[in-house]
Amino acid sequence: MSEAPEVLTEVRDGVLIVTMNRPEAKNAMNKAQAEGISAAMDRLEAENDLRCAVLTGAGGTFCSGMDLKGFLRGERPSIEGRGFGGLTEWTPKKPVIAAVDGFALAGGMELALSCDLIVASSASKFGIPEAKRGLAAAAGGLIKLPRQIPPRIAMELALTGDFIDAARAYELGFVNRVVEGPSLPAALELAARVAENGPLALIASKAIIRDSHTWSNEEMWQKQASYIAPVFTSSDAREGAAAFAEKRKPNWQGK
Repeated sequence: MSEAPEVLTEVRDGVLIVTMNRPEAKNAMNKAQAEGISAAMDRLEAENDLRCAVLTGAGGTFCSGMDLKGFLRGERPSIEGRGFGGLTEWTPKKPVIAAVDGFALAGGMELALSCDLIVASSASKFGIPEAKRGLAAAAGGLIKLPRQIPPRIAMELALTGDFIDAARAYELGFVNRVVEGPSLPAALELAARVAENGPLALIASKAIIRDSHTWSNEEMWQKQASYIAPVFTSSDAREGAAAFAEKRKPNWQGK
């Protein structure tokens, strides 16, 4: 009997569901799982009919961080140029939504914060407890978290290693939705609302929001124009206007 793959994928209505599948280890990240996520993101990029992805974990846990047993063997659960879990140092052009149940800790929290939107079960917990193990949150927790929540709170989480619950994460603006029960249905509902929009508009909007924090006031409009100009001259832009005028759903081509 062959072992189940470390990452499962499924497509529903233009949404790629990517499931970390090491429930016996609380989806602790190993090299094979990182490779599986990276391959799934390549598929998201390559297939025109896919509009966005949902990243989730099997067995009621998102990801408990790095597989420490693998770490002791000298394994690093990262992909060259893409970082921990194949996602923390790089992002696909299309949106990625994290559906978080249970624990999103250490690298697991860094994986969630690397996604564009987060839906969390009310029972979920977030934290970067690396300092409790003599380590540091090197996969974005110390760099990107202070850009997403107040810096003093990020500092507290890093220095204490304490966890926060989903309600606190929502209060801080780290999480988009908190739901009772499993997070995946609500994440898919949010993904459906994303996926019904123009694919080129989604790509440009994500890129501008992610990149513009480095732009100066003098250059920001020119920089934005380079992202947006191809959207306004696209066939999809004409289709969107025509569909509105004709009171019908648009037929997006991604062109």
